This record gives sequence, structure tokens and C-alpha cells, in this order.
Amino acid sequence: MPAITFHEEDISYKLKNKNAVRKWITNTIVAECYKLSELTYIFCTDEYLLKINQEYLDHDTYTDIITFDNSYEKGVIVGDIFISIERIKENAAKFGVTPGQELHRVIIHGTLHLLGYPDKTPAAKKKMTQKEDFYLDKRGF
Repeated sequence: MPAITFHEEDISYKLKNKNAVRKWITNTIVAECYKLSELTYIFCTDEYLLKINQEYLDHDTYTDIITFDNSYEKGVIVGDIFISIERIKENAAKFGVTPGQELHRVIIHGTLHLLGYPDKTPAAKKKMTQKEDFYLDKRGF
């Protein structure tokens, strides 16, 4: 089984260019001097992600992504990233980008969280956006 897997929960969604996306994510992790052990992306609905947000984070809000860092060793990536496809489509329309572009931004956003980048302060958010833009430019597909 590949170190990066994609699954669906309560939604039917097929990611395009899976192998290219895997390579892009892996290259990002390596460029940040981390090692990839296991990374799972779970595509789901708003309601599914809302329940996770309520149950595990005690937040009663919709979100596009929730990242769980399951790493047990510093510098080694083990994680689960839940992404609401409904929220991706809505945000894509709001930001004037394609759903695929927005999905890639969110995929790399979650990956960057696992690589130690926070986004809770204005300065951290700015750095996160810069890193997202940098790695989005490295996609090659």
C-alpha cells in the first residue's frame, strides 16, 4: 500500500491525477526535511466533517479541513487529513478558482500543518499562505 492514500467517507469522490498528487505531496515533505511514514486523506461531506469537529475539537462550525497529527517520532509524518468536498466547491466559487485548485491548496495546507506550520496568528497565516503558494507552484501537473 502506498504511504499516501485517499479515501471517501459518506461521499463519492475520485481524485484526479492521484499518482502526481502523491509525488507532489511526497516531494513537499522531503523538501521540508521530513520523512513520510503514512498519510491518509479522507474526502467527506460538510456534515461528516462537522461531526468530527464537534467530537474531537469541541468546535461547532463547518470547516474545509481537519488535520490529525498521529506522528510518534519527530520528523516522521503520520497523519489523517479530512477534507470536505462540499466546502472545497463552495470556497472555490467564493475565491474565483476551480474546485481542483482549491482542493490542492487545502491538501498542501493540511500537509504543511503536519510539517509544523501553524496558522493561528496573522504572521503565521501569512507564512502558511506563502508556503502554500510556493508548493502549489511546484506541482508540475
